[in-house]
Formats: sequence, C-alpha cells, structure tokens
Amino acid sequence: MTTLTADEVQRYKRHLVLRDVGAQGQQKLKAARVLVVGAGGLGSPVLLYLAAAGVGTLGIIDDDRVSIDNLQRQIAHTSAAAGMAKVESAAAAIRRLNPLVAVELHGQRLTADNALDIIGRYDIVADGSDNFATRYLVADACYFARKPLAYAALGSLDGYVSVFKPFAASPDGHPYPTLRCVFPQAPPAGLVANCSEVGVLGPVAGVIGTLQATEVVKEILGLGETLAGRLLLYDAAASRFETLTINWDATNPLTGSNPMIVDLSSHRTPATEPCAAE
Repeated sequence: MTTLTADEVQRYKRHLVLRDVGAQGQQKLKAARVLVVGAGGLGSPVLLYLAAAGVGTLGIIDDDRVSIDNLQRQIAHTSAAAGMAKVESAAAAIRRLNPLVAVELHGQRLTADNALDIIGRYDIVADGSDNFATRYLVADACYFARKPLAYAALGSLDGYVSVFKPFAASPDGHPYPTLRCVFPQAPPAGLVANCSEVGVLGPVAGVIGTLQATEVVKEILGLGETLAGRLLLYDAAASRFETLTINWDATNPLTGSNPMIVDLSSHRTPATEPCAAE
C-alpha cells in the first residue's frame, strides 16, 4: 500500500488520529483516483474537500470558462479567473490548497465517445454536472464501467445526493438502484426552468457538494452506511433533511429484467436541455 511521507503525516494528522480513518485509511485516500464531472457549484466544494482530505489524484472534466456570475456559488474560482478555463482555475485552487494532490485536466465535454475511456481511468466518479443529458450519460457510463457514482443535483433552495453502484448487489439480493430507477428518463425540454431564470442560493451548493464529497470519501474508505439505495434530500427553506429508500426497478431500461440500453449509443443523439439549477 502507498506509504505516507513526513509532509503527509503532518498535513493529515487529524485524520490519522481519527479511529475511522487512521494511517491505513489515509493511505487508501492517497491511492484513490476520483473523477469530478463539472467544476461549478457542486464540483467546487467536492474538489476542494477531496483535495484537502488527501485524495491522491483528482480528475476534472469541464469545457466551460469562469464567468463573474459563477462566483456567487462556484467557490473554487476567483474574480481574477474570469475568462479562464474552469479546469485550469480549479486546478490552481487545488494546488494552492494541497500541492501534494495530483490533478488531471480534461478540458472537454464528456460524450458517448469518450465517457468510458475517461471514467475507466478512475476509481469513483462524482457528478457535478448541470444538465440532464450529462447526468444520464455519466450514470449509464459508470454502470458499464463498473464505477461507483456519487450523484448530486441542485434546485433553487434544495438538493439531493445519492450513490449509485448498480453493478453490485444490495443486501436484498437485487442490484443496487441506478439513476434510472429513480428517474427513468429526463423530463421533457422546457419543463424545468433554466438556472439563469430561477437562480440558486449559493450556500446550498456548498451543503450539497460537501455531502457529495463526504460520500466519495466514505466509498473510498468503506466507512459507515452507503447512500446506495437511498436518496438524501435537503430543503434549505425548511432547514430539513429527509432520506428516502430507493429500490431497484425491474422495469428500468438500463439494469431491469429486460434492459433496452446496452451501450452508450443512445447518448449520441444531439440534445439541448435547460440547466437544472446548478
């Protein structure tokens, strides 16, 4: 197993004295490779907390550039980074926070043609994307690549988090659910308002992204109870959390009894969709 350097022992000592992590757990974090899809409102806290925790290699995929109106919630970026590629800006933030972490940049859009290749290089994926087409592509690709997916999405004043690993069996003997067990397909275009129209309360992105980062760390360490098979809901206006049980749906088109999605070819159909309030 990867050993810790003297600098790492000093940096991560609050983890090392934590019974649930310790030296062995920190070595697992150092050896881990995590891909974060999107360096925006969710990706920012995910990347920063994973870097601070000592995840050894962080991949970032995003084809967007920083704009001033991102900064109300996308805390990995600064005013001086306006106009810069988000992957470059986020990488700079990570290096300032923890230069011991390796960063791999994918300054491109995730597509049906590159998803399996890119996702296959990592141990776990955190989806911080802001549109339905990418969310379904990431979820389907993680299933085919057999990679756990820490999933999250935002509304204006709410959000939700889950872990999808439908390639594995749940305690009841059925596969763990996938995104398509919860939401069989994306809503019709125009049904969900564009994020620029409805807005997002900035700190909500921080809450949901931090929860998402926590689930990534738990999956790496095998710590606690997984969110696989559960959906964690956060309502900021009511200051309330709720957890729903989600089950494998035998009729879902990806992992059901008669799957209709057997590869990523369906994701090659051009689609334009509104942002889901990232």
